[in-house]
Amino acid sequence: MLDIVKNAMLPALSRALSAPTAPQDPVANLERTKKIVVDRLIKDVQTSIGPRRILDGISFEVAHGEKIGVLGRNGAGKSTLVKIIGGVDPPSSGHIQRGLFMSWPLGFSGGLGMEMTGIDNVRFIARLYDRPVRDMVDFVDDFAELGRQMLLPMKYYSSGMQMRLAFALTIAINFECFLIDEVLSVGDARFHQKCHDALFVQRKSCAMILISHDTHTIRNYCNKALVLKAGRARLFDDVDFAIKIYQSL
Repeated sequence: MLDIVKNAMLPALSRALSAPTAPQDPVANLERTKKIVVDRLIKDVQTSIGPRRILDGISFEVAHGEKIGVLGRNGAGKSTLVKIIGGVDPPSSGHIQRGLFMSWPLGFSGGLGMEMTGIDNVRFIARLYDRPVRDMVDFVDDFAELGRQMLLPMKYYSSGMQMRLAFALTIAINFECFLIDEVLSVGDARFHQKCHDALFVQRKSCAMILISHDTHTIRNYCNKALVLKAGRARLFDDVDFAIKIYQSL
């Protein structure tokens, strides 16, 4: 048992011994860590026609409050990138530093129990994230507008109802960074506007990684853009120029 503890402590001791002895600024250190860092991310998959590299050495950073649009043609790896950043899918290699309290991909319902009722799923997520259960149930019930359907198992929900519940669950938690994958068109026009306001007005100070084929949305809400092509990526500070590159692909 002592050997296990010792081996577990060795990396921490090594870092401490090699750290600089000069006084450190705790505020500056906090600022350096309050970001998402994607470092040399690679994702390989096996297909019926052989191996395929979907992401090939992707690197970029998202600081607190930054909004990065992700552009690329169908099959470029946009959704795969967001799932890996959100921890839904593992990378083949590379590293992700999650220095911001980050959401799962917005609208993702894969982690919800289809045999559980909508309310039971809300209670589960509330306890998992240590949030007041009653407050979270009230918020999700009000936002998702599912009424008595919240009392039914999710296996009876339409895909639209599942997306409403998943969206409401996501914004019920005070995340610092939201991962968004083309789910802003959930429901009718009124509910669409409600989702839009919840994200871009009420949570405008949050960081976001936003996938959208709607260049109008990217131009209006993102201050940087990542363009994906053939598994490679380039980050642009000039969003208009990035959109031109994307439209020429």
